[in-house]
This record gives sequence, C-alpha cells and structure tokens, in this order.
Amino acid sequence: MILAFIISAFFGLLLFYIAQKRNVNKKFWLVMGLLFGPVALPFIFLTKNTNPKEP
Repeated sequence: MILAFIISAFFGLLLFYIAQKRNVNKKFWLVMGLLFGPVALPFIFLTKNTNPKEP
C-alpha cells in the first residue's frame, strides 16, 4: 500500500514537471499521474506542446 502511494506520488510529480516544461495544464497532469501512475506518462507526450523550442 505504501509502495503504491510512493509510485503514484513519483509519477504525479514527474508529470507535473513535464507539464510545466511543455506549458500545459499542470494540475490536470498532476492528478492524472496520481490516479494512473505510469500509464499516464505516454499521454502527456501526445498533448500539443505550447512551448516549442525556438531555432
């Protein structure tokens, strides 16, 4: 039970960090990471990146 919480917290924070870098909704991705863990990770890369790197 504690291990599941730690994994969920890790992926929640990881998705929050990635969302911050991609300039998408951070709260949404934090919740998705907490609820779905590693399953949500690939889906953040399918979202539109609103902070593209400039050449």
